[in-house]
Formats: sequence, structure tokens, C-alpha cells
Amino acid sequence: MEDAPVIAIVEDDRTLGRELARLLSLAGFSAKLCPDFSCAADWIVGLDAACAVVDLKLPGADGHAVIRDVRARSLVPIIMLTSSDSEFDEVMAMNLGADDYVCKPYRPAALIAHIQALLRRSAPPAASTRIERKGVVLDLAAASVSFGGKSADLTHNELKILGLLMRNPGVVLSRSEIMCELWESDVFIDDNTLTVNVNRLRKTLRSLGVPDDFLVTRRGQGYAV
Repeated sequence: MEDAPVIAIVEDDRTLGRELARLLSLAGFSAKLCPDFSCAADWIVGLDAACAVVDLKLPGADGHAVIRDVRARSLVPIIMLTSSDSEFDEVMAMNLGADDYVCKPYRPAALIAHIQALLRRSAPPAASTRIERKGVVLDLAAASVSFGGKSADLTHNELKILGLLMRNPGVVLSRSEIMCELWESDVFIDDNTLTVNVNRLRKTLRSLGVPDDFLVTRRGQGYAV
């Protein structure tokens, strides 16, 4: 389909990959299957995809390494697929830059819903919008944050979290409110996933020299800036 959003699929189960590609096509996407797992990161970046779906266990490759290599060069939204229910694998994937995490076995329709929701969350603002608080400047259109002459790109989830907090300065927002902003629901979302995203945002801010008390945690209540 011409001009359809491209979804990159890195899945070693060819039957499952082809079925997912077929359903994505019916949903209005242009699905591409990775032909060579050993260079999956290069393939995803070169494809200029709207979203990448990456399996954790790949023959001759590691899904975590693929995510790390893609994130070093691109802000493309990434969904990690895995048959593992290990919390370590989820935390590792999110820390490396994955935006979502889906366990196998999954219903293809549910995965497509995750993709559609992630693309909605990742859509850039209609116009450049800048928010400033305590010297921290958030550029929503550029998906970047700056402080003291230094700047850094933000992942989609970092942008959503920081944008929500900075639009409500001094207001303690509950974890549930923030999860609804990120995933449009707090149902079936692992609470630890939000913690991973907030910690990653703190690390980004710290790299710019932003004081640790800029983003505060109110135990039992939520977060505020």
C-alpha cells in the first residue's frame, strides 16, 4: 500500500511473521520481514520504519543487542517480543530503549493494537512547543530536552512523561495518571515498566547536569517537577 506506515518485523518464526505481516497489511500497514538477523539493526534503521517489532531470541543474534544498536542511531518506536516471563529481560529491554514489551504467546490482533497505540503516542505535535521550568527546556516537536547549554534526545516514553509533568508544574501526578498518558490505560501494565521509564528519564536529565531534585518522587503518591 503506497505511503502506508512501514512496520519492521524481526521474528525468527517465519510462519508467525508472515501471518503478522498479512494482518498488518489488512490493517493498513506495509509490513517488512527481516531477511538477515545478523544485520537486523542496520536493516531497521535503513528501512526508515514507523515501528519495529523485535523478537528477543534470534538465531545468531540477540534482540537486546538489536535494540541497543537501533536506539544508538534512531528513535523509531520498538516493541520487544519474548517467550520469556523474566522480569530481568523486560527491564533490560526497556533500559536499552524499547518502548513496549509483549509476551508470547500473543494474539496478533492484540499486538497490532499495541503497535497502533504506540504510533499514536509517538506522533509528533502539530507545531513546535517549548516548555521551560527551572532552567530545563523541553522541545516537544524536536523530542529533546536542554539544560545549561547541553541537550539530549528523548525516547517517546521519556518525552511523554516529562511533557506531562512539565505541563503540570508542582502537581503530584499519580503513577496511574502517568501510565494512562503513556499507554492510554493502566490495565494490565506492569507497574515496574513505569519505574524503568522514569529511571531512564532521570538518567538522561542527570547527564545534562539537571539537579536530582528537579524530578521528585512522592512515596505512595506519584511524581512531580
